[in-house]
Amino acid sequence: MKKSFQKKATSFQGKVVIVTGASSGIGKACARAFFKAGAHVVLAARSTHKLHALEAQLLGTTTMSPTQVPDTTTSVPDSVPPLTTAASNSVPLANAAAQNSVPLANAAAQNSVPLTNAAAPGGTRSVLSIAADVTRESDCKHLIETTLEHFGQLDVLVCNAGLSMRALFKDLDLSVLKELMDVNFWGCVYCTKYALPALLESKGSLVGVTSIAGFKGLPARTGYSASKFALNGFLDTLRTEHLYDGLHVMTFAPGFTSSNVRVAALTANGRPQGKTPRQEEKMMSADRVAYHMLKGIRQRKNQVVLTPLGKVTVWASKFFPRLVTRLEYKIMAQEPDSPLRSHHT
Repeated sequence: MKKSFQKKATSFQGKVVIVTGASSGIGKACARAFFKAGAHVVLAARSTHKLHALEAQLLGTTTMSPTQVPDTTTSVPDSVPPLTTAASNSVPLANAAAQNSVPLANAAAQNSVPLTNAAAPGGTRSVLSIAADVTRESDCKHLIETTLEHFGQLDVLVCNAGLSMRALFKDLDLSVLKELMDVNFWGCVYCTKYALPALLESKGSLVGVTSIAGFKGLPARTGYSASKFALNGFLDTLRTEHLYDGLHVMTFAPGFTSSNVRVAALTANGRPQGKTPRQEEKMMSADRVAYHMLKGIRQRKNQVVLTPLGKVTVWASKFFPRLVTRLEYKIMAQEPDSPLRSHHT
């Protein structure tokens, strides 16, 4: 297993990869994995200070050859030494107003905040950080255009930016559902629209990070499931449209994995719930998820579903839908403070 992955990882040498939602969780782990595999990585997220921190981590990493990329039994470190050498060329950013991040001025007014672009010590890999709110079409367009202006190519687009929720639909403010559609569905659509010509030229890969909730509706996550079902349909259709164009489209469903998505999940009134209802330490790590993503891209898989529970759920839903529905309800109702608890008998 280790030898196989190490050989396949060489394909990312010199490739240009965009990762949205790169400031935390799965996106952050994937950015690290792509960088260590030799790719030029474009980091996109709303939080400028988190992008700066991740860039410093990446550029402080000791240069590794492709044969040193970790396998499934070796995780990428959660932190690496801070950046000690400065090398930057400022790149204008698009307009990206974000909660809990440094406000950015409107790029159209030529008052945007620059983030750095720098090369890794001892190597040719580089990192480009671009603040972007994927719910804004203009930000997505700017993200792609800036990447192409800087590198002249795009080989992989990972649409990872995502948002979850936890509330019964009857109690839900509809603005929450709209926000989830804007982030989870339209964020991928916007980025894909402007990246598609470059991906077709490079015969590259489009990866949509979806969810098991996009295959089987998850109770108390109506907006989340709806957005992921929509994303699955979009990716599947795009794959068919470009069946003979050399475009690789991968639907990537991590299942329950350790990340901050449940902490940031919105409640009925649109406020983050601020804590996770699940035991994160018992879930697959974000680094393991990143490993499987790179492996799936290298093998140009159409679909990757992770975790035993996720795989069983997707398979069983096709043949035993009523049974899966009852089991799903029972499991989700057992979560601490579950919105289903008052309905569960």
